[in-house]
Amino acid sequence: MAIADLFPDAKGVLHLAPANKDELLGTLATEAAQRLGRPVQEILDALQGRERLGSTALGRGIAMPHARLPGPDAKLAILARLDRPIEFDARDGEPVDLVFLVLWPEDASEGFLPALSGICRALRDTHFPRQLRQAKSAEEALLLLREADTPHAA
Repeated sequence: MAIADLFPDAKGVLHLAPANKDELLGTLATEAAQRLGRPVQEILDALQGRERLGSTALGRGIAMPHARLPGPDAKLAILARLDRPIEFDARDGEPVDLVFLVLWPEDASEGFLPALSGICRALRDTHFPRQLRQAKSAEEALLLLREADTPHAA
């Protein structure tokens, strides 16, 4: 699945200032609940349950909290850029300032792993996270997300 399909518009990019991981997950759950028309606690419980299995921090200041939810309407991705990095239990010890939230329907197994791996593949380019951090607007960050799927000429 293309990253651009996960982020159809600039509303998928947030600028946040959480004090810690719990506050971040709560804010993301609230935002996701509003967009999906679902209870905040359902989403927060799913995200916290996944984090109990192990941190979703990827390293280099990036995290990808993700969860599967019941129902066909549970597909959502949000990029959050944080004002200040926060502790996220990353293996490399780096605090997190870029967060990719991915929610997916439990019954739609196809697409979930490709969505996660597509984001990870784009993040392998060390310039991409830096560009996202320096984007001056949600629209500019969205353009970078869309360009991440486009092969660059040598």
